[in-house]
Amino acid sequence: MPPSPFPAPLPYPVAVVGIGADGWAGLSAPAREALRGAEVLIGGARQLDLLPPECAGARVAWPSPLRPAVPRLLAEHGERRIAVLASGDPMFYGIGRALAQERGPEGLRVLPHPSSVSYACARLGWPLEDTEVVTLVGRPAARLAASLYEGRRLLVLSADADTPATVAALLTDRGFGPSRLRVLEQLGGEDEEHVEGVAEAWAHGPGDRLNVVAIECRASAGALRLGTVPGLPDEAYEHDGQLTKRHIRAATLGTLAPAPGELLWDVGGGSGSIAIEWLRAHRSCRAVSVERDPVRAERITRNAERLGVPGLRVVTGPAPATLAGLDAPDAVFIGGGLTAPGLLDACWEALRPGGRLVANTVTLESEGLLAERHKAYGGELVRLSVAHAVPVGGFTGWRQAMPVTQWSVTKPSSSDVRSHMGDRR
Repeated sequence: MPPSPFPAPLPYPVAVVGIGADGWAGLSAPAREALRGAEVLIGGARQLDLLPPECAGARVAWPSPLRPAVPRLLAEHGERRIAVLASGDPMFYGIGRALAQERGPEGLRVLPHPSSVSYACARLGWPLEDTEVVTLVGRPAARLAASLYEGRRLLVLSADADTPATVAALLTDRGFGPSRLRVLEQLGGEDEEHVEGVAEAWAHGPGDRLNVVAIECRASAGALRLGTVPGLPDEAYEHDGQLTKRHIRAATLGTLAPAPGELLWDVGGGSGSIAIEWLRAHRSCRAVSVERDPVRAERITRNAERLGVPGLRVVTGPAPATLAGLDAPDAVFIGGGLTAPGLLDACWEALRPGGRLVANTVTLESEGLLAERHKAYGGELVRLSVAHAVPVGGFTGWRQAMPVTQWSVTKPSSSDVRSHMGDRR
C-alpha cells in the first residue's frame, strides 16, 4: 500500500461546520453539538460572533492571507477538538477544500449548511442544475466575461458590497447591458434583502457585503456573438496582423484537443488567440503564452481579460530560453519562430508523455523542417487552405489565403522513447 500523502491523523477529526446568515438558529442538532464540544473554534470574526456563550472553546479568527495559515493552525491546535466555521456549504468554494487538501477526507467531519446558491435558486425559482455559478471571491471580475451568453442564467458569488456595480459595468462593457440583475443580500437571515435593475442603468449603491448577484443575460443589439467552441470571430481580438485566423484557429484547437485541467504552452503567442480559446474550453484549463515582443505580450494580456480568461500567464522573451522553469505542458502549440535553434527540441523534451505538439507555418523553410520531423517521428502532416469570396468587378470570385502547413504529433508514453527530437532512428 502506498504511503498516505497526508500527515499522521489528529486525535480527533476536524469538525467543519457550515453556518448561514441565520446563525445559531439555523444549525442542525449535530452541528450545534460539534460546536459546543470543540475546544478550539476557528473561523472568520463575523462567523465567530454568531455563536452563543455556550460554545466555550477558544475562538481563533482566520488571519489574512488565510490559505497559508491552515496547516499552521491545525498543527498548533492538533491535540485538541477543533471546529472550523464555514459559510454555507464548506465544500462549495469554501474552506473545506483547503482542509481536505491538508488532512484528507478521513480527517474531517463536514456538517454542511445550505449554500448561498441553494438559497438564491430557491428565491428565484431557478433549477440549480441549470444555473452556472461564477465566484469573484479573490478572483478578477473579468473571468465573468467567459460565461456571458444570450439567455443564460448566472449566479455570481460576490467579493464585497461593490461587486454588483462592478458586474453591471462589466456586462455593459461586454455588450450585455440589457441584462437583468438581482442582488440577494443576507440570504436566509432576518435581514434578507433583494434589489434589482438592468446592468446598463444600474443605480443602486453598495449594500450588504454578503450578497449574490443573479444575472439573466441579454445581449445588446449588434453585440459580437461569441460561441462556446474554438473559432471566435477575428474581430474579437485586438491584433497587429499576427493572429491565427478563425478557420485555421478552429482546426488547430481541434487538433490540440484541450481537456479539463491540462496545461498548454502557446509559443509565439502573437495575439494570444490559441491560448485564450484553449482556456475558454474549460474553466480548469491552464495556459502559458510565450511572446518575445513586449507590445504584443501586453496585447495578449488585454485580449485575455476581455474574453474572460484573465488567468492566462504571459511570459515575455525569446523561446526557447524563456521556456526553462515552466511547468511541463500537456500540449504545445508553436505558431512562430520554428527555425529558432533548439526550439522544437526544447518543446519536445518538456512535453509530458502522451502530450500533443502542434506546429503551424506558412514559410517554405519551416515547412521543410516539419516535413523532416514528420518523417522521423510520424504524426500527421496536413496543409490547411482557406479561400474567401470577394468582389471581382461586378462579379464574385475566390481570394486564396496563404496555405498553412501543420504538423501534429503525440509524444509516446513508453519509457524507451528518445527525448531529443534531433535524434534519428
